[in-house]
Amino acid sequence: MPPLRTALLQSSGQPGDVAANLKVLDEAAARAAATGAGLLVAPEMFLTGYAIGDEGVARLAEPADGESADAVAGIAERHDLAVAYGYPERDGTTVYNAAQLIGPDGTRLLNYRKTHLYGDFESGAFTPGDQPVAQTELGGLRVGLMICYDVEFPENVRAHALAGTQLLLVPTALMHPAEVVAESVVPVRAFENQIYVAYANRTGPEGDFEFVGLSALAGPDGTARARAGRGEELVAGDVDPEFLTGSREVNPYLRDRRPGLYTSLV
Repeated sequence: MPPLRTALLQSSGQPGDVAANLKVLDEAAARAAATGAGLLVAPEMFLTGYAIGDEGVARLAEPADGESADAVAGIAERHDLAVAYGYPERDGTTVYNAAQLIGPDGTRLLNYRKTHLYGDFESGAFTPGDQPVAQTELGGLRVGLMICYDVEFPENVRAHALAGTQLLLVPTALMHPAEVVAESVVPVRAFENQIYVAYANRTGPEGDFEFVGLSALAGPDGTARARAGRGEELVAGDVDPEFLTGSREVNPYLRDRRPGLYTSLV
């Protein structure tokens, strides 16, 4: 199975302007496809912007199969690559902080609702999701989705690893002064669970928030196969299933677990 070249879009787009953000996504998809990428991952709430307040969330939230999902499907199909992006999802009267993965043929493959909401804004604007492990198949890989704060809970990522996830996509909105998450926690999560983690962050000031960039594609050896700086950037690296298989043989954490000793965790 050939490696899946995975591109990370580090950008905050234009908060409050969905049309502008779809244009940024389209341009990034074209650039990613030109590098041979088969997957593009955009940040948390990329479709609308993050610092849009409760009113902005209520006004801009869309169903998972709404007009913007159709527009992203067109981008994916036009550039022949899968696209993962964050957005506020409306389901009836309930709104979730969500992320969606659309395949290179425009098919909606996976939708995920953030299970661990961060801070007063998110807790007030969104309802937490209740499905910890969301997975699909892409390019012969088992791919999972979670969002930002979710990856900071080791139980969350371990659940994915035990369920067979090989590549975990994490649209994120990591803020100052939590740089340690991007620099250290994410590579450790990849290493301790023997998976790839694609962590795509926002960047720069936005409302009351300061996003730190530092997006990364972390490999099962704990190294960053791609790493962005602090500004607007598109970076890419390879997710190699053969390397993953070899790494799991050398680092048998999943095989050597003793679940009977960990019952207190649940």
